[in-house]
Amino acid sequence: MRIGNDRRQDDFEINVIPLIDVLLTLLMFFVLTSTFIQHSRLQVTLPNASTSDRDMNAPTLTVMIDREGRFYVGSDEVMGEGIDPLKQAITSHAGSDRDRPVTIRADANTPHQDVVTAMDALGQLGFSRLSIATTPTATGATE
Repeated sequence: MRIGNDRRQDDFEINVIPLIDVLLTLLMFFVLTSTFIQHSRLQVTLPNASTSDRDMNAPTLTVMIDREGRFYVGSDEVMGEGIDPLKQAITSHAGSDRDRPVTIRADANTPHQDVVTAMDALGQLGFSRLSIATTPTATGATE
């Protein structure tokens, strides 16, 4: 008989209150950060542009794409398919001037891949001032 030792050895207990505190803190952190990320994507203020700010005298290189996917650099048709003939034609027209603005004029029915190919060729050659030509729509026109 044991008189002095009244504690049993199998009374092991895990304190779960600190675990719950940590889990609730992590839950609140993830809920708040996901909410901030979602709101930052929703509110976008786009920049304004005016025609008076542009340099109209700068010589631009024009890459045109018709609805069949044929490329034209300046007024010359690019012979051959793929990105390499297009890069050669751009290099022959632009020379070493990579700061020159480039305008991509594509038909409205041109496949998207052809426009991406032109942008890829220009990017690989080091052109960074790209713009895509559009036609302004009439005010109040609905589609």
